[in-house]
Amino acid sequence: MVALDSILAAEVNSLREKDLLWNIKQLQGPSVPRSKVDGKDVVMLCSNNYLGLSDHPALKEAAIEAVKKYGAGSGSVRAIAGTMDLHIRLEEVIAKFKKTEDCIYYQSGFTANSGAIPQLGVEGDLLISDELNHGSIIDGVRLTKAGRAIFKHKNMDDLKRVLEENKGKAKKTWVITDGVFSMDGDIAPLGEISKLAQEYGAYVYVDDAHGDGVLGDHGRGITDHFHLHGKIEADMGTFSKGFGVAGGYIAGSKTLKEFLLNKSRTYLLTGSHPPATVAACIAAIELLEKDDTLVKKVWENTKYFKGELKEKGFNTGESETPITPIMLGESAVAKKFSQELFAEGVFALPIVFPMVAQGKARIRTMMTAAHTKEDLDFALGKIEKVGQKLGVVK
Repeated sequence: MVALDSILAAEVNSLREKDLLWNIKQLQGPSVPRSKVDGKDVVMLCSNNYLGLSDHPALKEAAIEAVKKYGAGSGSVRAIAGTMDLHIRLEEVIAKFKKTEDCIYYQSGFTANSGAIPQLGVEGDLLISDELNHGSIIDGVRLTKAGRAIFKHKNMDDLKRVLEENKGKAKKTWVITDGVFSMDGDIAPLGEISKLAQEYGAYVYVDDAHGDGVLGDHGRGITDHFHLHGKIEADMGTFSKGFGVAGGYIAGSKTLKEFLLNKSRTYLLTGSHPPATVAACIAAIELLEKDDTLVKKVWENTKYFKGELKEKGFNTGESETPITPIMLGESAVAKKFSQELFAEGVFALPIVFPMVAQGKARIRTMMTAAHTKEDLDFALGKIEKVGQKLGVVK
């Protein structure tokens, strides 16, 4: 028998030869605009902490108080002895915020998708997915026995073609899409998707991970952004990005929640979140309910940063959100650009093949409400310097 390490090492070496290995850097302190990474002080441009809430005093205080009252953890899964009144309270708060009947809180956005989709789409059903959907959606679809179809990215003519070709063939048809696409920062045409779904008797499942805290009134997300309350059957989101904590959820009807908490194995068989995490999630939403200053600030920073990049000659692709790619083309250029930026005190990672298509490599930057103009100007100056050095801009 061949030693397991030998088999795995061959795979790792193959990735190394293709320059596809992850070089994980270490964050030494809180995720804030001026962070310490691998011992170096840098301006953080690659965190999804859009509203800067991960280090917010209200969230930290809520977490501390929850530990004092409830302890460090539940010691169980939600379905047995791991559901505290805090978990129920959070689900009520989410449902109110998203303007739905109810909500089910998962361990992460990934487990929400990989656990819910295989139960919502079963044998005899059809799942229609945008070609650029997140990997957690892809994995969720792969776990089903339902029929599968792909439509071209945000192409409503192609979605209509798929719906028309499969009209009357499936017991249930789901159209599944990201709300904000994480690589390019563009927004799904959810209004048009919803309209087509209703026309063909299909249901809509939207992954709003990157829309939470960013789109809509007070950061309520893409459903609010398009005024589609009551028209989206499954509204999935996460707390690990705009809300600055951890955990995923699916908001919808009370029946949807009851169905998923009885059928979804990622919910049933994974330990419940510790009280500190749950309390911080509640604090994040309650903060946004009261005040939308941070939401306005992240958009103010986004507009300024995008405008300055374009003024300096950089291509920001199809971005419509705080996810702002600097399109560079070749993977080698993107990797070198990131290395040079880090040396200059700016932390922004390259996104290269196979995460994106060949010739579509980029540096993906993220705006937050916590960045000051001084932070952004510092980063912009270094980006321009590196861009000129590498011949990306003049």
